[in-house]
Amino acid sequence: MASQASLHPRAPPARLWIQRPGIYEDESGRNWVTVVVRFSPSQREWARASQSSTYEPSITVHLWQMAVHRQDPLSPSQMPFSRLPAVWQLYPGNKYRAPDSSFWEIVNHGQIDSFEQLVLTYEPERNH
Repeated sequence: MASQASLHPRAPPARLWIQRPGIYEDESGRNWVTVVVRFSPSQREWARASQSSTYEPSITVHLWQMAVHRQDPLSPSQMPFSRLPAVWQLYPGNKYRAPDSSFWEIVNHGQIDSFEQLVLTYEPERNH
């Protein structure tokens, strides 16, 4: 069965805070689950093509708003390392700003079947 994508009439969340690895909460208490994280180029592709020692890929993340079993949030010191920020703050110009001042463009905010979806992309060359 193919998924149907459509635009979502609601504004994207003003802020997303990480609660647990892969789970964010917005200002309305709704949970957003990381369902896809894509790095481009992959580390393997980069290693074959690059002479540089710094790997900084573009990152695309798909978040779906869905109910999850409530648990206490982890403290920052309990969180594993992640290339995804701990907080995203909505910023003018259809993007989010992370605590490290990087910008994540809203590529899509729509509906996939019964899930509200938010697709964000980080492009390192646009953030310097």
